[in-house]
Amino acid sequence: MTANRTPVLRLERRLAASRATVYRALTDPQELAGWWGPRGFTTPSVEFDPRIGNAYRIAMQPPAGDPFHLSGEFLDAEPPIRLAYTFRWTPPHPDDRETTVTLSLEDRGEETVVRLTQGEFATRERYELHRAGWTESLERLEQMLAEAPALRGVDARTSV
Repeated sequence: MTANRTPVLRLERRLAASRATVYRALTDPQELAGWWGPRGFTTPSVEFDPRIGNAYRIAMQPPAGDPFHLSGEFLDAEPPIRLAYTFRWTPPHPDDRETTVTLSLEDRGEETVVRLTQGEFATRERYELHRAGWTESLERLEQMLAEAPALRGVDARTSV
């Protein structure tokens, strides 16, 4: 990204779970509520049915302050390979604009590489806010998968 270009966020994370398991964690409302948002945030409600044209809405509760929402529409849903949706805050910050999030999942056997892109952002500050939020969210997802062998498709009775 250069000073003359609009910021686009690009992140990559390798997760110790199958692609189908990771896709489910990214799309199942109950699993999504377990990892979504930066550390300390909770998700009191998740309406998320990833089919092209469907709308979604996620309530986020910060550690202090009032809850807020994000919403959008699904643009692409190809389980377990790809998911894309629009992303907008309610209420929006003055520097917010609707962005598009694309999550691509690459099968690496017992691991999955998740590639996330989101943009374009109106300001570097909004880019940094989302970069930090997604980084912490993906860390929480990684931790959730590590702590729940059943989510990874591993039989906990035979796991070491």
